[in-house]
Amino acid sequence: MCTLTAPKPPAVDAACLIADIEAYLADQAPKTAHPLVTKTTAQLIAEALAPAADAPEAAPELTAPSRLWRIIPDWALALPPARRLHGAGRPVTVTQHLELTALVLQQYGWHRGGLRSRSGARCILGAQAVLYRLGYGDEETALAAGRAMQNVLRRRGIEQAYHAWNDRPGRTQGEALQLIREAIQTYNG
Repeated sequence: MCTLTAPKPPAVDAACLIADIEAYLADQAPKTAHPLVTKTTAQLIAEALAPAADAPEAAPELTAPSRLWRIIPDWALALPPARRLHGAGRPVTVTQHLELTALVLQQYGWHRGGLRSRSGARCILGAQAVLYRLGYGDEETALAAGRAMQNVLRRRGIEQAYHAWNDRPGRTQGEALQLIREAIQTYNG
């Protein structure tokens, strides 16, 4: 006898998401910080983040189980290392913000009908909030990315706000990701 069970949602935690975002941003960065600098950006970052020889050992990082990261309130996302390391926020371009928004939807899952589901899936606006809370980009970058998505919808003859468009019955994750990809392709900031 065969029984069908619902697939388990993928386990995603903030540390994994931050690692994916950092890998993406490292790939986007120029190979050196300045033409006169012989070390790569990655080497300079590693040196800056390395503990000083005479500094005491840092306390171990406290991590929550991956399921917990999916269900804790979004304001708590400001607690992981990205926000602490980069202060008020790490600058990202509008295109990078859009690409990272798609990454969040792919990692956490897509949702309609609210910023997030109980399982941690996000709508487009919720994914943008995750990036902001984690310290990637600022409010103006998120707003410009929203305008880019809105421009795509207008070209399609849709006047509805992109976040309301996301929540329409029948909308799919594929359509949401396509909107983001089209905004990336047509953004001219």
